[in-house]
Amino acid sequence: MQKIIKIGTRSSQLALWQANLVANKLQEIEGLDIKTEIVKIDSQGDLDLDKPLHELGLTGVFTKSLDAAMLRGEIDIAVHSMKDVPTVLPEKIVQAAVLKRAGSLDVLICKNEDNEEFLYQREATIATGSLRRKAQWLHQYPSHTIVGLRGNVNTRMEKLKNNDWNGAIFAQAGLHRVKLLPKNHIKLNWMIPAPAQGVVMITALKDDDDILKICKELNHTETEVCSHIERQFLNTLEGGCTAPIGALAYIKETKIVFKGALFSLDGKKKIEIDKSCYMVEHKDLGKNCAEDILNRGGKRLIDEMHGVEKTLKVLSTKQLAQTQTDMFNDTIGFEMSDFIAIRFNRLKPSIVKNTIENVVITSQNGVESLLNNFSPAELDFNNIYCVGRRTKRLIEKKFGQKVTHVENSAKELAAFIVRMRLEEITYFCGNLKRDELNEILTQNDIKINEVEAYRTVFNERKFDGSFDGILFYSPSGVQSFIADNDVNDAVAFCIGQTTANEAKKHFSKIEVSAMPTIESVLKSVNKYYAE
Repeated sequence: MQKIIKIGTRSSQLALWQANLVANKLQEIEGLDIKTEIVKIDSQGDLDLDKPLHELGLTGVFTKSLDAAMLRGEIDIAVHSMKDVPTVLPEKIVQAAVLKRAGSLDVLICKNEDNEEFLYQREATIATGSLRRKAQWLHQYPSHTIVGLRGNVNTRMEKLKNNDWNGAIFAQAGLHRVKLLPKNHIKLNWMIPAPAQGVVMITALKDDDDILKICKELNHTETEVCSHIERQFLNTLEGGCTAPIGALAYIKETKIVFKGALFSLDGKKKIEIDKSCYMVEHKDLGKNCAEDILNRGGKRLIDEMHGVEKTLKVLSTKQLAQTQTDMFNDTIGFEMSDFIAIRFNRLKPSIVKNTIENVVITSQNGVESLLNNFSPAELDFNNIYCVGRRTKRLIEKKFGQKVTHVENSAKELAAFIVRMRLEEITYFCGNLKRDELNEILTQNDIKINEVEAYRTVFNERKFDGSFDGILFYSPSGVQSFIADNDVNDAVAFCIGQTTANEAKKHFSKIEVSAMPTIESVLKSVNKYYAE
């Protein structure tokens, strides 16, 4: 039985080219007798809108004519230039397939094809309607003038002919598809493209299993993976069309290579990242790269573009969860960066071959390092003494053993061990040991079997400008920050007294949280600046 698939599209030359490409590919699917019908939809005036938008699953200003037509059953699928589609689709609509990417490059089209001298001159006028292209061009050519350019590909090319601009910037794939790409175009290899530039996307109803199954036959997996990473990057930065954001992912042998950047509107500021990972690790690559940029000043840059002013600025020397950053008062702007990294050591099996009578663990890193080397069944400990309620919960959850005793600090735990008159303990520690614990136990002739289970490595990170407050969660975090940054009269907010003691070597103003938890540190920040 022949199946008719209605394909929704805009009526521009490029949009129709893309829709016909999809139609041809559908008709070529082996084993299926598919007929297609192109349905042109340009505005909400094309639709019989007799229902409220919220009943269609659409909110805000109604610009999604293709989505609405699909939700009304007027079309089966819609074909889009993926870079123009919001990263979050309406609730009932999903990405059904993406075609193989045609190319991602931006190109410069000169008004006079043989005249490129303006590229080496101080003054020139370039046309583009893209904030991303404008920012990157000004970053490369700060003295040039940028003028706006809107419309579809055909009208923009016509405007270039009819104005005295030196050139205009286009997506190479779009011009090539409609046979408008001049022979002497200039490839802008240095310009990072828009997320998913050059990708054709098909959307369909979430519950239309037959259509989704058919569209799956057209899906190009490599393009799907790369465009997902790029759009995840965009979504996490919350850029949309209000911030200049570029992103490009591609597969090279067994790895995915990603490059992304955020610019200021005038192109003067640029925060970029280059990263690669194995295919199996790609799921959160875009998100992680975006978070890295946000932590290195991207959040502040976006706030500046959105006109958000913060009267105070603090730096967390550790990445915080969303629920934790939400705790900051509205007047406090924040940045985050991990100033230390943990590397788990390889431990010999003989370490846990026999039952260990008394074990001491002073951090969650100690717990994770043991689990990185051994299964819970191999950990035969008679008594476990630890520092911190969270460490206790982690031990009991992962090891399946009850903690014998827990204290809030290494010093308090050492005092308890002395009172218990233990003769010997095995301490799973890091390379930066808790000096007070070792000192107290040694003074009381308690034998310490130290097992270096992990190493704390400093992450060198230089920050421009100054902060009103710096949040520290360990002595090593203080040491790592000080290695590359100035104090500049900032307040040191510390998770505990041991961390505070290290901070006192460098800071004149110290605040210690009431409890040794991250949340307590954040509360101390809010309280300090509320007074």
